Amino acid sequence: MNELDGLVTAVLISPKYQHISPDLVRRIGARELAARRGLKEAVKATKNKLHQVGGAYFEAKIDYARALADLRAAAGNEAALRAACRAVMGLHASTHERLPILEMFYTTILADLPPLRSVMDVACGLNGLAWPWMPFTADTRYIGYDIYADMVCFVGEFLALAGVQGETAVRDVISDPPTQPVDLALLLKLLPVLEQVEKTAVPHLLDALNARYLLISFPVASLGGRSKGMVATYEAQFDAWAAGRDWTVRRFPFATELAFLVRQNAAP
Repeated sequence: MNELDGLVTAVLISPKYQHISPDLVRRIGARELAARRGLKEAVKATKNKLHQVGGAYFEAKIDYARALADLRAAAGNEAALRAACRAVMGLHASTHERLPILEMFYTTILADLPPLRSVMDVACGLNGLAWPWMPFTADTRYIGYDIYADMVCFVGEFLALAGVQGETAVRDVISDPPTQPVDLALLLKLLPVLEQVEKTAVPHLLDALNARYLLISFPVASLGGRSKGMVATYEAQFDAWAAGRDWTVRRFPFATELAFLVRQNAAP
């Protein structure tokens, strides 16, 4: 076993990271091995980076079996199912932050779009459970990717329960950006996280996506609650990433999130 294989094994045996994408661990681990003085330091640094890009969003381990049982018990009753979905989404920091604006978020941003046949949720987290609030039809297909195998399996089970056409899969979208054609790609609070892993990750992903529309969003406060200057910083970042691209952009400010709806004019 070489040093990188040893690092990947050491990270994945940790209960906190056992379900995370091995490809992502390998990508981060290779960089940390080159920058650190030894395997022990590199393993620690890799775990720290994985915490920043994923682990920090969980306040506690989610009991997916219990969550799925609650969703199944609520199935068939729209109000009960929405309440159950909100309860589960509250267990992940990213979707928890969106709960206060959930009733208006998708309906406001997507109101003027033509019917969408396919939506790809890149780094979906638990956002698939927001399906009841998304203005899609029964024919719309949902594709969700994330770095956590247990979470994407759970979201896939929910989609089946809710009668949604779709699929979920583990994917490191930095090393393997999705390229299949879709009507809409969701990049919700994702781009700053990707940049933490690799400076070229965002333009690389944007170049690869084959979507007519992009819904890109940013948090207006850090996980710790600090908000000073964040909106201006992210707007400047977005402008830099958008520069030179044939995009038509609409801006949607919400209390807990800043969103941009992009029409990729060169898309088929």
